[in-house]
Amino acid sequence: MTQSIFKHPVWVVVFALTAAMAWGWAYPLIKLGFAEWGISSDMTGSKILFAGIRFALSGLIILAIAATTHRDFKVKHPKDTGYIVLFSLLNTTLHYACFYIGLSHSEGSRAAIINSLGVFILVLLACVFFKSDRLTPRKIIGCIVGFTGVLILNIGGGKSGSFTWLGDGMIILNALCSAFAGLMTRGLGSRVDVFVGTGYSLALGGILLVIPGLIIGGTLPQITLYGIVILALLIGISTIGFTLYNKLLSCNPVGKVAIFNSLIPIVGAVTSCLCLHEPFYGKYIIAALLATGGIYIINRGKK
Repeated sequence: MTQSIFKHPVWVVVFALTAAMAWGWAYPLIKLGFAEWGISSDMTGSKILFAGIRFALSGLIILAIAATTHRDFKVKHPKDTGYIVLFSLLNTTLHYACFYIGLSHSEGSRAAIINSLGVFILVLLACVFFKSDRLTPRKIIGCIVGFTGVLILNIGGGKSGSFTWLGDGMIILNALCSAFAGLMTRGLGSRVDVFVGTGYSLALGGILLVIPGLIIGGTLPQITLYGIVILALLIGISTIGFTLYNKLLSCNPVGKVAIFNSLIPIVGAVTSCLCLHEPFYGKYIIAALLATGGIYIINRGKK
């Protein structure tokens, strides 16, 4: 694939939807993976270890593919190494450490709402940092419409509970890490091949999850063939999702790409119904329509 295909409006939509759909499937697969590997809800270290293995292996696969396709592994300037390390920490290590810790101490519905803030924070922050992302009434309306869909998705859940720093606070930090990592992706391509940089960030970020996971007592209590298959699927999702998403962010206005991620919690809810036999609600359809509407509003008009 050449850079031009990642700038073509039709392919931008196809690739962005592919990444969002893949990440949406990760929600039920993670739950199934925890059950199959014997990781209970209170085993935070094991969750972080599981995530670290997933991302480290995904990164190594990307780097192996990069090697076989003769991509350039060199960083353009020695000082850019620090940028890649910081990107790895934000995009993988801190992002997912905060997510798994927060999810262990917060209601699922609250976590889903707060976590989705990262999408809209990134869309709005991009307007501040990049000239190609101007803040327009259409963009503001699109964010409002899309986030309304996420809010509706979580209406009617259990008791929401009260704010906690280990729960809601960590999820907020997760959303901020995700947003700022999205901003840094634009600068990744000027420092190293984006495909290689994605591999670096996942491999290094994953390793930096495995280490603290082991330190705080994380283990994988049981290993089964089905569990390995689930882990392999999650690795594939990370490999495809991050490769497409990072390449798109490096080639296009951030807001027009990031807004597609508002579909992730909706896809996650629907796939959870299919895989985990959870009840399906009519609000899922309304939420999907609003999220799609937000994407259309932001992407319509001049390209």
